[in-house]
Amino acid sequence: MSITLHKNDLPDDLDFGPSIAIDTETMGLLPSRDRLCVVQMSAGDGAAHLVQFEAGAYDAPNLKKIIQNPEILKIFHFARFDVAIIKKYLNVDCPNVYCTKIASKLARTYTDKHGLRYLCRDVLGVDLNKQQQSSDWGAKELNAEQLSYAANDVLYLHRLMDQLNAMLEREGRKELAQNCFNFLQTRADLDLTGWQDDIFEH
Repeated sequence: MSITLHKNDLPDDLDFGPSIAIDTETMGLLPSRDRLCVVQMSAGDGAAHLVQFEAGAYDAPNLKKIIQNPEILKIFHFARFDVAIIKKYLNVDCPNVYCTKIASKLARTYTDKHGLRYLCRDVLGVDLNKQQQSSDWGAKELNAEQLSYAANDVLYLHRLMDQLNAMLEREGRKELAQNCFNFLQTRADLDLTGWQDDIFEH
């Protein structure tokens, strides 16, 4: 595993290929209150690139170019939150999205354990350390444990997607999953404008 930390943007010569795993770290779970601190990315090659943001410094043209590119598949775990926080702070939409949490819920109906730690353990046999989940991601300098935690959140998403796609195909639910992925930008927009409840409920 290699981890590279960048300040406020990616360099302009990085090529992640046709698909990229993405995650975010924030000060909390409310986009209206809690700022974006880190965006981490991986091409599934064992290398992670982390972009750390100073408060208010969200120009990041190279990062935005990748996120907005409809030709690049963006793989998230719980994309609903990440797509919303990216929209709020980077002011860009995120087309062509895959969410391993949604895929897991549709494919692994034999369990209610769909968090990334459970998914990596059950599907890949990888035990993730989640001790830094509650951490000060707004700190000026991130420590080694934070860097490792952030990297691990993206390093396994390509492998998870491959395994989950096989299960979705087997169970005849791949098209249903894709329709859910296509709705994620709208779901994030609803969250950002105050409709966080299920609008399909009675």
